[in-house]
Amino acid sequence: MSGWKAKRFWKEAKPVLQDTGYAVQLDGRPVRTPAKTPLILPTLALAEAVAAEWDAQDGEVKPLSMPHTRSANAALDKVRPQHGAVAAMLSEYGGSDLLCYRAVGPEALAARQAAAWDPLLDWAQGRFGARLLTGAGVMHIAQDPTLLARFDADVAAIDDFGLAAFHDLVAISGSLVVGFAVIEGKLDSAEAWAIARIDEIWQVETWGEDELFAESEAAKRVAFDHAARFYNLSRPT
Repeated sequence: MSGWKAKRFWKEAKPVLQDTGYAVQLDGRPVRTPAKTPLILPTLALAEAVAAEWDAQDGEVKPLSMPHTRSANAALDKVRPQHGAVAAMLSEYGGSDLLCYRAVGPEALAARQAAAWDPLLDWAQGRFGARLLTGAGVMHIAQDPTLLARFDADVAAIDDFGLAAFHDLVAISGSLVVGFAVIEGKLDSAEAWAIARIDEIWQVETWGEDELFAESEAAKRVAFDHAARFYNLSRPT
């Protein structure tokens, strides 16, 4: 027996201003998250994006075609109830940031990493007041505890919707610095992706592209670009 699937019952989806933000209503009925939390968005731009996804549904509702709605649900149902734990988990990436671990060889790859990653570490030093240490290989590099504490505080200060997006930017890239560079406008998502995928690009150039790997990378790229867009839409103008 197949499971029940939601079908479109509404004629119009539209954002509606509320006291605490923007709701999305379907023929006047408010949308709720899977946990039955009222879906209240922080900005009109994000509410319009969510409403457009509901308006685009035809027949059976397909959640995978609604990335803004799913990210908003995650912000309210997953991030908000455990904001501190999510922030602490993401902050830990600063202690093992991708940009700090350089290739032992070949020399050309190490040079490519340095050319792309060192300027970003320069920016992070100015932003956070201390520099992340780098090294060759995979052995753990102990970072300045004061800098790590600064990471903790700055990640914890990100709001629920921002943290939902920041999660994917950091987890997909493997870099807290890259995540901050995107949300603070230092890099756009295309620039950040190229910086974070230097090793993968090198492997493809050297050994050729595997079909399954290419599909995986494409899916990650879509999620990464969406996270950057979702973050920007959730910012008040």
